[in-house]
Amino acid sequence: MALSSSTCFCHSQFSLKTDRWAPALTSNILSNIRRNEPASSALKRITPDILSQQVRKRGTKHGNGWSFLGGSRVICQPKLQNLLQRRSHRVSAIWLPSSQIASSVFTLGTAAVLPFYTLMVAAPKAELTRKLMGSTIPYVVLGLLYAYLLYLSWTPDTIRLMFASKYWLPELPGIAKMFSNEMTLASAWIHLLAVDLFAARQVYHDGLQNDIETRHSVSFCLLFCPIGIVIHLLTKAVLSSVERAEPRTH
Repeated sequence: MALSSSTCFCHSQFSLKTDRWAPALTSNILSNIRRNEPASSALKRITPDILSQQVRKRGTKHGNGWSFLGGSRVICQPKLQNLLQRRSHRVSAIWLPSSQIASSVFTLGTAAVLPFYTLMVAAPKAELTRKLMGSTIPYVVLGLLYAYLLYLSWTPDTIRLMFASKYWLPELPGIAKMFSNEMTLASAWIHLLAVDLFAARQVYHDGLQNDIETRHSVSFCLLFCPIGIVIHLLTKAVLSSVERAEPRTH
């Protein structure tokens, strides 16, 4: 009779909300009560073991307090190590595709402009070269690639890094930090490819209109665009001075 009343009392005071713990908890209480151990001490010793087995599966720290008046409380806190591991996995999962996209677009953009430079150097007066260099499709494609990479690389700190000084002017440390991101670096490379190809196109067309050799200037525009522009202007100035001097000699 005493065993029955003690069991009913424990059952009424300590009903757990989670059904998966109830069978294990009840069996352990009954086994300890059969060994003439008080129900209160049995619960104090058994509950932490049962709860720890359930909570450890979820990677959390737990604490519990028990009394006849207050009942049983379980406090679960996530382990900091597990949170950091989950966050690192999430960051790596996001960064890996971005790195692959940046590398792929970098290679695609570089390969896309090479045929235009090849035609301007190898066959500057060919009809195919004239038609291709008169088209705006290459610049539209490069512009879309640049906009896509710019969208992927944009962060809340981009504007702050671009205009880091108190006068809203760019500063070298901020630009260097911004270009430490591969996506931002790839977008800058596509930007350079588009601008360099446009400058080489202008040099090429100017050479056709004024009958000036532009192969050397266009070649420099591929990698050293400002130098290519200067070389073309120097070539044009030298040839113009030679043409003006020829009538005087005759």
